[in-house]
Amino acid sequence: MYIRLASIAFAAVFALGAQEQAEKDSGWKKAETPDAFHADDYVVPPGTKVPLSMINSISTKTASEGERIYLETVFPILANGRVVIPPGSYVAGTVTDVKRPGRMHGRGELYIRFDSLTLPNGVTRDFRARMGSLDGRAAETLDKSEGKIKSEGNKAGDLKTIGEAAGVGAGIGGLGGASAGHPGMGAGIGAAAGAAAGLIGVLLSRGPDAVLAKGTTMEMVLDRPLQFAGTELDFGNSMQRPRGSDGPGPLPSKKSGAMNRRFPL
Repeated sequence: MYIRLASIAFAAVFALGAQEQAEKDSGWKKAETPDAFHADDYVVPPGTKVPLSMINSISTKTASEGERIYLETVFPILANGRVVIPPGSYVAGTVTDVKRPGRMHGRGELYIRFDSLTLPNGVTRDFRARMGSLDGRAAETLDKSEGKIKSEGNKAGDLKTIGEAAGVGAGIGGLGGASAGHPGMGAGIGAAAGAAAGLIGVLLSRGPDAVLAKGTTMEMVLDRPLQFAGTELDFGNSMQRPRGSDGPGPLPSKKSGAMNRRFPL
């Protein structure tokens, strides 16, 4: 009888100890789980597109790896019917790689990533995000698969340079040949010399650089959720400030401009 009661008591103590240990393990797991969402949190899900505008300007001509870029949001982002990222929030990014345009072939290339977001009230989140689209007015193009911004090509401009140089050379050669009694020969020699000079000018010049000018707009695509507590979304006392991204926006295409390369005659 006593042995049976002792066995029951021992089993009860053992079960209680196991339950306490399980509760401790569960508590440790909860404590080790980061970024647990709460019912009163506001979450911006992955894949959200955030419209941005450039505050500074960068170019493959002067930029270097590791250089910072600065942007601001231009449209409110909501979660659960509440504005969580208001216009005028700051976004910082980094130039991760730069490639200058080559001579006769190749384009300028910029690789950038987005690193952090600062709300008007000072609340900050670090993250990583990619560019989803680029200003439709820009001459540059965006390779979404690689996050690469490429400058426009200038083959048409190169041909125009050579053609105009040949035309100028032909005119000068024709005048010189006419004075010597051989206008046709002079024009042909002048055209050949002008074309050669134009080709040399092209070979010595780089193509257009990739430029993100102040005021250029783009979309940032979040690759992870951004979580905010309700207490972090009080913008009532946020300092009002002028927009910092007002600017000319993308530079016009160089293909439609006048010949911008000089060549020897």
